[in-house]
Amino acid sequence: MSIGAGFNNRYLTEDEAREIVRRAFDETKVDGKKVLVIIPDHTRTAPIDLMFRLIYESVADRVELLDYLMALGTHPPMSDAMINERVGITQQERSARYPKVRFFNHAWKDPQALSLVATLSEEEVAEVSEGRFRMEVPLTMNRMVHNYDLLLIVGPVFPHEVVGFSGGNKYLFPGIAGQQIIDFFHWLGAVITNPVIIGNKWTPVRRVVDRAAQTVPVERLNFSLVVKEDPTHQDPHNLAGLYFGSPEEAWSEAADLSDKLHIQYHDKPYQTVLSCAPRMYDDIWTGGKCMYKLEPVVADGGTLIIYAPHVTEVSATHGHIIEAIGYHTRDYFLADWDRFSKYPWGVVAHSTHVRGIGKMVDGVEEPRVNVALATQIPEETCARINLGYMDPDSINVENYAHRENEGILCVPKAGEILHRLKNAPPHLGGNAGS
Repeated sequence: MSIGAGFNNRYLTEDEAREIVRRAFDETKVDGKKVLVIIPDHTRTAPIDLMFRLIYESVADRVELLDYLMALGTHPPMSDAMINERVGITQQERSARYPKVRFFNHAWKDPQALSLVATLSEEEVAEVSEGRFRMEVPLTMNRMVHNYDLLLIVGPVFPHEVVGFSGGNKYLFPGIAGQQIIDFFHWLGAVITNPVIIGNKWTPVRRVVDRAAQTVPVERLNFSLVVKEDPTHQDPHNLAGLYFGSPEEAWSEAADLSDKLHIQYHDKPYQTVLSCAPRMYDDIWTGGKCMYKLEPVVADGGTLIIYAPHVTEVSATHGHIIEAIGYHTRDYFLADWDRFSKYPWGVVAHSTHVRGIGKMVDGVEEPRVNVALATQIPEETCARINLGYMDPDSINVENYAHRENEGILCVPKAGEILHRLKNAPPHLGGNAGS
């Protein structure tokens, strides 16, 4: 069992969170150890600033090293200013109040920054993927981990399109991993499809992530956070749950609470969904979550609009690949897999998640729903990548609000709460189990 607490009807106070952190380190041998704390970038909502302060209070004087590594996966590196904002400090405070701490970005594509920790065999891959794949998968990760005695994962848990629920060992794979394992399990999730995976606790992809983490030759511990936005804006941290233990134990309890707090059920699907991207999603690579979390409640033939007037590009890192392959359904790619298998599988997976499920009929792709971008990305670019276009200046969000009875759903802050039908068919996540 993990240490911690969680509630579906209130938030943890700062003192309660401090007590959980204190108990965690009272029961953990950290004295004299080199500790690497692994935290998410700015695309995940969580009171990382609070956790940064509480952890420093508890262990800075006890450990030999207290370093932080940004679990970027394949996201762009963060500047010092962005990192400071993530942990809630100024540059002056970094040196004056927190001199023990150093910060690093994960470099997922730099071979010199990675090391091979193990290889999943064909037999292991066949087992964890339930027979969908039979191949060897190298497990590379940031070589920094070998310089430490303890990896301390600190991050939130939400429904997730690739793994079911985020958090736990996912901050290692893909958080600080190399491309091969990232590509493999993202495509495995895409083959199973987003609606079937998302919001389900035990999935083949979770098994891959946990199996990979077992090969890491360093002790692993985890603070799993469950965050729920306070509609009154009175709570400064929005921390509904905090659990400490092994990544498997702490994540499991957090996922159970996330299941209660982060899934909203609807009686019927909607013909039009306006999915408004918060500013923390600064491209479609991250803003695609506005589709992932709402695809299950869009009616067949309906339209989902990703409204993100601040977004100017598809992806700073992967845009050239997306321009080459476009946004398509899983079945479109599988119909010509010899061609598309040569592209990074993680990018192909992202493409299917944004475009949604569909089928091929007589060689013609038939997506289940329409997806349109209301961003600064030009109309001709949207057409080239196989997405619809709407002028963001033509959209008044208030005109979409409170019209559920008319078949229109407006989600003012999309991307983290999963929307699901109460009586969903299997291809939209019904009876998928948890």
